[in-house]
Amino acid sequence: MKQIAALTLALGLTVTPVLAEDGEVQEGFNLMEEGARMLMRGLMSEMEPAISELRGSLEDMAPVIGEFAREMGPAFTELLSQVDDFRHYQAPEFLPNGDIIIRRDPDAPIWMPDSETGEIEL
Repeated sequence: MKQIAALTLALGLTVTPVLAEDGEVQEGFNLMEEGARMLMRGLMSEMEPAISELRGSLEDMAPVIGEFAREMGPAFTELLSQVDDFRHYQAPEFLPNGDIIIRRDPDAPIWMPDSETGEIEL
């Protein structure tokens, strides 16, 4: 008897939304959509000052980043010629004297540079 009552209740709950008029369902969706729009507008108005400040900071940093890339580009290229896949290396270890050691994983495959010049084929 309890199983029949539970089945009847479950069936009633699933059929009830089907019996509702399309206008009521559509109105509910419209209200939810309008609420989501209002939420997004509020978030954007709250974030606008922070985004503007970030844009200004990035514009100020552009010359510094460009200079860094010009100076460090050759050194970075040389570094890439001496390592293969960074996944085969452990996290950097910082020594008290300021040295940084990046150890290769013991189970990493043996790697030999492609050429003696250190050029990388892209």
